[in-house]
Amino acid sequence: MASGVGILSDWPWKPLGNFKYLLLAPWAMKSTYMFVTKKDPMERDFSTFLIFPFLLLRMAHNQICISLSLVIEQPKETTESLTRALTLIKDDQILFTAILHYLAAYILPNGRNIAIWRTDGVIITIVLHAFVVEFLYYWLHRALHHHYLYSPVTHPFAELLAYIFLFSIPPATTTVTGIGSQAAIFGYMIYIDFMNNLGHCNFEFIPKWFFSVFPPLKYLMYTPSFHSLHHTQFRTNYSLFMPMYDYIYGTVDKSLEDLYQVSLKRKEELPNVVYLTHMTTPDSIYYMQIGFAGLASKPHSSSNSKWYLWLMWPLTTLSTLMIGIYGRTFVVESHRFHKLTLQTWAIPKYKIQIYVKRYPELKVKVVDGSSLAVSVVLNSIPKGTTQVLLTGNLTKVAYAVALTLCQKGIQVASSKEEEYKKLKKSSINMSNNSTTNECLVFSQSYSEKIWLVGDGLSKEEQVKARKGTIFIPFSQFPPKPFRKDCFYHYTPAMHTPSTLQNLHSCENWLPRRVMSAWRIAGIVHGLEGWNEHECGFHTITDIHKVWEATLRHGFHPLPISHLKF
Repeated sequence: MASGVGILSDWPWKPLGNFKYLLLAPWAMKSTYMFVTKKDPMERDFSTFLIFPFLLLRMAHNQICISLSLVIEQPKETTESLTRALTLIKDDQILFTAILHYLAAYILPNGRNIAIWRTDGVIITIVLHAFVVEFLYYWLHRALHHHYLYSPVTHPFAELLAYIFLFSIPPATTTVTGIGSQAAIFGYMIYIDFMNNLGHCNFEFIPKWFFSVFPPLKYLMYTPSFHSLHHTQFRTNYSLFMPMYDYIYGTVDKSLEDLYQVSLKRKEELPNVVYLTHMTTPDSIYYMQIGFAGLASKPHSSSNSKWYLWLMWPLTTLSTLMIGIYGRTFVVESHRFHKLTLQTWAIPKYKIQIYVKRYPELKVKVVDGSSLAVSVVLNSIPKGTTQVLLTGNLTKVAYAVALTLCQKGIQVASSKEEEYKKLKKSSINMSNNSTTNECLVFSQSYSEKIWLVGDGLSKEEQVKARKGTIFIPFSQFPPKPFRKDCFYHYTPAMHTPSTLQNLHSCENWLPRRVMSAWRIAGIVHGLEGWNEHECGFHTITDIHKVWEATLRHGFHPLPISHLKF
């Protein structure tokens, strides 16, 4: 067992962060400049110029495979062996191979001005891969799994050095011998990426007839089932992309055929709890788990909007049109919590397009989560508070919060006369207690230290707040902060228990492993088995019952330390 992390355990450019891409800048700019300005065919090298665009193509290819894997796989039942989905673009590997491409272009004989196509070079590339690369990879991979060499500490950079040596054999050989071509070199890299993504896509889609038509194909092309068994059974299925060496040396897993058949017949998984969400802006899909992992793993806000998304406006516009015409609901995330299967479904419509239909005989219970949102807001108010200011667009949650506070004897002030009249009318209709009604007042002093705010909170209102005021949202969208001398709480949300599995992305602007109250309410509803709806403006579950059940299942509120200054 390894006692520590070795020098080749990580990429040498890790300290550079996103600036690592600048390592390619000198070569990319030089090759582009030479291709654009030079007229001499020997100096105007098209093959070197293509290296950087090819890098971008590889990254796009990997991203498409990741998104397809997440969209297609999640609605299905998860087989024990098929549990390793694609999650990240291997940009470090792509960056490293791009550096090697540039070095080879300037160092190797015949490395520049490579022909677009040569049939002999393509044939030699195929032969070298099948009988040299696959053979050496099999024995290297098998040796690394021997107990003398195996280590539980991963060494991605060290592994890639070995693999890149093997993968460079066909292109380096054809280039040095003068029979290389752009089709052979770039096509070979695309083949490697495609087969690697195929093996890790986490769902079986290659039909049985595909191998029945050409039986030898099972020795020349692996499947996701084949590769997944290597991760679960450990010392079987060592081959790279062609399983023929596992068949030759007897290391094919005996359960391969059974797993392949079972994986093809996987049934549609029926979730216990479904959380419905929708896109709010055309580029919001990039912040989902099926989008860019780097964006999905961080809270979404206007301050962390990425500049490169502006460069993608043609794709964003096209996707918006396609969603409007052919869009259908798709699964964004799938989680396991105790015995429940939880899924998040994205409705491919934007906020202004959403509408709700009522079905009186609906067997599914609809939960809008208002009761838990009310409970979270109430428990976010510091103990000892005697008065609060409630402002912003009034919602079902706002009315319930105001009524509950008044019933506790806490004064609720409204700075807008129209909002005050609405709150007063609602309070009279829902409670005949005179003390409760007296706690609701109209005031424009803005002296309250606790502000309960909703959508529509303006900058002018925030300016009137006292120094040190705490803004606690009751809406699903956070207010835009303007005061640096005040505190802004998160929207109603809670920490999730560690037993909630597969929670990798952030929910909108919330931190990691923090979930909105509206979403948690549906989970608690399913865990408790409550046979009742919570939807409509006047229907709300008992807030004390919901709060106690939520805490009992391991969810806990955000402490005061999560207030943002």
